[in-house]
Amino acid sequence: MNVQDYFIYGLIAYLLGSIPTAVWIGKAYYGMDVREHGSENAGATNTFRVLGKKPGIVVLLIDISKGALASSLPYFVLTPLIVLPTEGPSDAALLHILNVQVVASILAVVGHVFPLFAGFRGGKGVATSLGVIIGIQPLAALICFGAFLCVFTVSKYVSLGAIVAALVFPFVVHFVLKNESLWMTLFSVVLSVLVIFAHRKNIGRLWHGEENRMNLFKK
Repeated sequence: MNVQDYFIYGLIAYLLGSIPTAVWIGKAYYGMDVREHGSENAGATNTFRVLGKKPGIVVLLIDISKGALASSLPYFVLTPLIVLPTEGPSDAALLHILNVQVVASILAVVGHVFPLFAGFRGGKGVATSLGVIIGIQPLAALICFGAFLCVFTVSKYVSLGAIVAALVFPFVVHFVLKNESLWMTLFSVVLSVLVIFAHRKNIGRLWHGEENRMNLFKK
């Protein structure tokens, strides 16, 4: 299989992830850098907190979409190239595509957390992580989102919901989806660790009872 696929789609994914949606929208329409306010984070949650519901929703949807595009692009581009007119793709070809998707997914989240276009100061990768999971395993994305929603609705802690969803993801991949791919297993663990690491300060605040609650559904 072509090694350059990893480089090409990995680079595209990193650049997509590096689109600092919250920063650009804040500066373009509100004259402020969201990283200088609230939690000083360039993500959807801080956008909700600092700029309000409408820009928060826009940032959330775009950050999810860039993750989904980054992870699904290798599948939609490479699959037609390996399917022969009279034969389906080989197991090796399908595995190659999945592996490229995994690499692209990780780099998309890395791009969001360390964006090239915003001085490497980005968000925590939650919305983009949801997007890449949608692109690879939609059922897993649905279950993880359900876990987030349940925890957030009860606790009003966005960070706690995100941490629980990240912890749930590897177990969903292994036990629910019966995954047999080593790359997919590694992907689920690495993505989980990456999201939890990005929330390390939130974990400290949660432990000391200092984390801010948030109600995204209030008027």
